Amino acid sequence: MRITLEALHKAARESAERYARRDRSLVCIYLTGSLLGEEPLLGGTTDIDLIFVHTTLPPYPREIVRLTDEIHLDIAHLPQSAFQQPRRLRADNWIGAFLCANPIPLHDLGHWFEFTQASAGAQFDLPEYVLQRARQFSENARQSWLDLQSQPPQATPLQIHQYLDILENASNAISVLYGTPLTERRFLLVFPQRAEAAGRPGMAAGLADLIQDDPASPELIENLLEPWRVAMQAAGSLTEKPPRLDPARLPYYERAILSLSEASPAAGLWPMLRTWTRAARALPQNPDVLTEWQNACRRLGLSGEALPERLKALDAYLDIVEETLDLWGERYGV
Repeated sequence: MRITLEALHKAARESAERYARRDRSLVCIYLTGSLLGEEPLLGGTTDIDLIFVHTTLPPYPREIVRLTDEIHLDIAHLPQSAFQQPRRLRADNWIGAFLCANPIPLHDLGHWFEFTQASAGAQFDLPEYVLQRARQFSENARQSWLDLQSQPPQATPLQIHQYLDILENASNAISVLYGTPLTERRFLLVFPQRAEAAGRPGMAAGLADLIQDDPASPELIENLLEPWRVAMQAAGSLTEKPPRLDPARLPYYERAILSLSEASPAAGLWPMLRTWTRAARALPQNPDVLTEWQNACRRLGLSGEALPERLKALDAYLDIVEETLDLWGERYGV
């Protein structure tokens, strides 16, 4: 099947129309994410990111709907009340940032989208709001680092999940100075550009070093792929599973990992390690999954013995992030 940007936009419109006919609580549906760019495919796969705004509290926050092996809908369900305060949206790294990043409205009752986006976006790019959004990420990363420091270094799935969250938040503190927060598949593909814009080109290599002991290779990714796949399949079969581990997302991750690894193994390693750690957390009673995940962490230098040293290196990384934000604020008088 040949997937074009036009065909993806058509699928988005048809999906929005279908949902809007069925659900009278929907005041707005808008398209965001990779379909707003020219190259939405990664490894021949993509998701269609839709924001559903409801007049009532939606029954669940996120929904994954398979269309084909290569395409699925990733739907965020939000109550209309989440958009009521424009000032708060200007400081919001997720709802506000993607609302003001030129999404495409597909269903809009009473010009709700037009009014809300105009209200939130009027001062969205003022330096004071940009820095406020960046500091939210930075402060969350530092607080999580302090929490992790107070725990025995056991390298459990929960601890490694926290560790990766810290890296994501810290790096996004730099990223949001120059755009929307980076999402999972393209994180280490796009971050070097954001670090370069911030005058910190070495931060991209620093981030890669914090998730691997030695530079990853395509051969390493290939060796890890089968146990990763087994873990993802096991997690995807759970009755109660996180939406990110839905079976519809397995090809979406796998093909991206393989594609990224050809040019940048570290960029492929990032989504692999993030999703594998989530799967290990979701399967605490599955010894096979846990053992293979632990073996992978050991190969990457993320074992319990190595974790204290990694936390020291992470501390230095956070210092650079905080210093960069201070300098950026001084430059713009904030």
